[in-house]
Amino acid sequence: GDLLPADGILIQGNDLKIDESSLTGESDHVRKAVDKDPMLLSGTHVMEGSGRMVVTAVGVNSQTGIIFTLLGAGGEEEEKKEKKGG
Repeated sequence: GDLLPADGILIQGNDLKIDESSLTGESDHVRKAVDKDPMLLSGTHVMEGSGRMVVTAVGVNSQTGIIFTLLGAGGEEEEKKEKKGG
């Protein structure tokens, strides 16, 4: 499956199934449709079907980017505490 590089909203789809395990940990493929669950998230993989989406966020503004930023911010805070304490 193709890796989605950005967050977006599905505007046209044909039997689209997405592997969201990289974000949710859930191994089942999620069926996406314009009228039901149209959100597509960066870092997920297309397993079946095809579709078109309107991009809503890229890079650090995407869901994957936000997660990486939050994980990185925690590490920076720990480094600052260690420098002050040592």
